[in-house]
Amino acid sequence: MDTSLLAPDYQRIMSVLESDGGRESVRCQRLAVVLGLQAVPAKVEGLPSRAKRLVERGWARQVRPGVFTALAARVAG
Repeated sequence: MDTSLLAPDYQRIMSVLESDGGRESVRCQRLAVVLGLQAVPAKVEGLPSRAKRLVERGWARQVRPGVFTALAARVAG
């Protein structure tokens, strides 16, 4: 499945997770900075729930609390 099926906010998150730097794992604070948000709690707090939705739907994997990566099959495909 193509990420174009996702809502724009989720597409942006997946683009970061699938990028070269994102093949490792990305902390939500780093994710906020890459997405152009301020790295303050008010901006970062919503990212874990969005990333967890991607995990629930099989797009991403939660490495540990607040740290996410794209699934290998999604990155390779």
